[in-house]
Amino acid sequence: MSCGLLPEVDKHLLHVESWLLRRLAELADQGHLPLLQRFATWHQMVKLRERAAIRPLAGSTVVHATQEFNRTHEFLLWLTQRQRSLDQLGQNDVDLWHATHKPHEHRSLRAFLTWAMRTGRTPRALRLPRLNRVEGRPLTQHRRLELLRRALDEAAGPVRSRAAACLMLLYAQPASRIVRLTLDDVVHDTDGQVLIRLGDPPTPVPAPFSDLLLQAKAERTNMNTATNADARWLFPGRRAGQPLHHRSLADLVRDLGIPGRAARTAALRQLVLQAPAPVIARALGFHDKTTTRLASEAGGTWSRYAPNDHAE
Repeated sequence: MSCGLLPEVDKHLLHVESWLLRRLAELADQGHLPLLQRFATWHQMVKLRERAAIRPLAGSTVVHATQEFNRTHEFLLWLTQRQRSLDQLGQNDVDLWHATHKPHEHRSLRAFLTWAMRTGRTPRALRLPRLNRVEGRPLTQHRRLELLRRALDEAAGPVRSRAAACLMLLYAQPASRIVRLTLDDVVHDTDGQVLIRLGDPPTPVPAPFSDLLLQAKAERTNMNTATNADARWLFPGRRAGQPLHHRSLADLVRDLGIPGRAARTAALRQLVLQAPAPVIARALGFHDKTTTRLASEAGGTWSRYAPNDHAE
């Protein structure tokens, strides 16, 4: 927790920075080190700092950043073996690399190739193959409501697990955001209404989930140690001053028999059918493009909605 003397620093951002410094030192004798350093400094770190300024980075950020960097290093070695330089990269090279590598490697390299084309380090006319989105079996609205009833059942499991599951099933929140919620994000106003701050404005919480959420707030776990006595996290972790790790929370939801990703996708698809995508994006903390795409896929009728202030 910040003591007010120094600005709060995102721990995942620090992890990426320290990893990149070590990795660049390991590659000190590589001929393409300057290019790797520019990509890491002027693309990866710039993007991560921009994201961290908006909201805390998720733990998966470190994994994604290291994969992008390592894949770039492997690609440059591959080009060297073919006696090609980056400025000589042709469409045949791009197509061959994608044909001989796996889909997850395509995704990891895309950031570097896009950056290289934008900055003139490769011909701008190159075409990158379309990435295939890998999705699990979609969750029907009927199945989603069944899982929601399960999460609300006292016999289903611990309070914090069921509360987290409801946040996924009702508001499409990922575990990485749920663990960053604080006590102040759950508002119980004078009229008895319960609200939760996921975006702007706070979102109403319907009964009976409102009762479960207040119970989770009152009965937090990992509060027995002296170092956690003043913790404001809604889902405190075992480490002093830190929330529960997002993977641990995802495991708790999975133990209830609820597939987190499918649940979140189903919830968001249903929400964008009930209200304009920009409104859902602001209220739940999503990007407009995400909700607009899902609204289109779900057959929403809000395509002509103007996302401005409609107050009289």
